[in-house]
Amino acid sequence: MNRLAGKRILVTQADEYMGPATCEIFPEFGAEIIADTSDLTEPGRAQDLIADVGEIDVLIANLAAPPSLGVAATDMDDKVWQDMFDIMVHPLHRLCRAALPQMVARKKGKIVVFGSATGLKAMQGLSAYSAARHAQVGYVRAVGMEAAAQNVQVNLIAQNFVENPIYFPPDFTTTPVFKELLKQVPAGRLATAREDILFAVFLASDESDFFVGQAIPFSGGWAQ
Repeated sequence: MNRLAGKRILVTQADEYMGPATCEIFPEFGAEIIADTSDLTEPGRAQDLIADVGEIDVLIANLAAPPSLGVAATDMDDKVWQDMFDIMVHPLHRLCRAALPQMVARKKGKIVVFGSATGLKAMQGLSAYSAARHAQVGYVRAVGMEAAAQNVQVNLIAQNFVENPIYFPPDFTTTPVFKELLKQVPAGRLATAREDILFAVFLASDESDFFVGQAIPFSGGWAQ
């Protein structure tokens, strides 16, 4: 159970979305967790965070926002559109730009992004959220290729239908609307947070060195 022994791992948005489960489960595998809850929408914050934290072996880029579900593109205002990119896309670039040089210098490191399968498969009424998630996927694919020759791996978990109190709160998962939505999932259920985090553990470990710039679906068959 020491797959991450000795590794210093920075987790962003540590108190939201997949952050709490990451901070709880990763130490089971020997990881030293650095949990950040600061506002990464501030342009200089990512650079300052990496400078303050120092050397890290793994960056877990947990960057998420509530989706504007059911809003047509024609009704999408500029603020909601901009917010999706300010929260999920611009901080990803700033974090990678700050963290990659130290990893490249050591010729070793991992960046794991908790993304979304909506960055691979379209959903109606999610134009702003989906566009930002697609941008994350495109960024990871490009930067992953750049970093690979330096033995640094950058990958993204393209997840959907994972237990989460923000995306799938209990008062929603008991409704007929949710049950109808779940029919789109071949697995027929939500994944547990632990299942998702165990996949992230693999991508953060030395066992995943041959995964390069990939957006890997984790959605019970919803996205391929």
